[in-house]
Amino acid sequence: MTQMTASKLRWWLFSGAGLALTGMGLALAIDAGFAKVAGRPWIAYGTVALVVFNTGLALFGRGVAEYVWRKKG
Repeated sequence: MTQMTASKLRWWLFSGAGLALTGMGLALAIDAGFAKVAGRPWIAYGTVALVVFNTGLALFGRGVAEYVWRKKG
């Protein structure tokens, strides 16, 4: 097994965390929608869900950038 370079480690961490947070944010947003339909407070919950979702997209994008930079040299 080869040693993992720092760039490859950053790629794995950013991409993995990004995908996990994107999925979590989407699930939270769907749950906030159900809370709205049920008449429960949902605005703060939905806002947090969107923050988590967008953070996941940003981290995943950074992971893609790390991959491209690693492949270019």
